[in-house]
Amino acid sequence: MQSKQFGYARVSTSHQNTDRQVAALVEYGVEERDIIVDYQSGKDFNRKGYLSLRDNMLRSGDTLVFSELDRMGRNKTMIKEELQWFKANGIRVKVLNIPTTLIDIEGNDWVLEMVSNILIEVLSTIAEEERVKNHQRQAEGIASAKAKGVVFGRPTVKKPENYENIMQRVTNGEITAVQAMQLMGIHKTTFYKLKKLYWKQ
Repeated sequence: MQSKQFGYARVSTSHQNTDRQVAALVEYGVEERDIIVDYQSGKDFNRKGYLSLRDNMLRSGDTLVFSELDRMGRNKTMIKEELQWFKANGIRVKVLNIPTTLIDIEGNDWVLEMVSNILIEVLSTIAEEERVKNHQRQAEGIASAKAKGVVFGRPTVKKPENYENIMQRVTNGEITAVQAMQLMGIHKTTFYKLKKLYWKQ
């Protein structure tokens, strides 16, 4: 069976764009139809596209190309484990921003592997540090916003002025839920949220 070349691109959310990565992979020579894209965090490898590519599409002798190492993932230990898995299964990994991974020199593979391993060690460390920094910045941003009074999560249900009286009448069996909704001018979902809140109180 003829060996194939696949590409992988990843961004953390669906709001981000993979065009730059895909363009770099296509320019290198990967067919666009053979590029798998994930819109998911790089904290681990539990990603639908990546797992499908690794477990179902790649075969021994194939090549997998990334535009940058952190598109593969951001956890240093996991990156190294994945690279070892690819090597054990006869799959060549190329990373466009690690030039030594792109070179083919017969008889001197050990030199290229040594240099690539050093670069991978450095870049995977940087990728993980960046992930930690992003989490720290996010936590600091949330703490700062909370200090300024910004409320996170779903907005609380606003109680109508006649809430207490109407809920008491519903509880006493004086009026039905439908009548209560009409009197308070609210929808069914809001009514049951308010009813639940009333019972808690």
